[in-house]
Amino acid sequence: MPGKDDTSVYIGRRPTNNYVLAAMVMLNEGKECVIKARGRAISHAVDVAEVLKNRFMHNVEVKGIVIGTERLAGPDGKESNVSSIEITLCKRK
Repeated sequence: MPGKDDTSVYIGRRPTNNYVLAAMVMLNEGKECVIKARGRAISHAVDVAEVLKNRFMHNVEVKGIVIGTERLAGPDGKESNVSSIEITLCKRK
């Protein structure tokens, strides 16, 4: 997931509502929001998108989902494959 930009929410270990709030701010500014996650955080990213869509902003839809694999170097220098996901959300018109 190269390069940070102002329309991306990178999922980590914080509570779900922190990410939902960040995405809501972007969507309320009229921007699209891209929820990005890798590895075990992928399920958390899906939870964020679903909570936002079903509980807080019913006028939000999933515009696209991109899945992929990234090669990352571990602390021991070995490369490993890590799954990634990008969920693009936008307001319905």
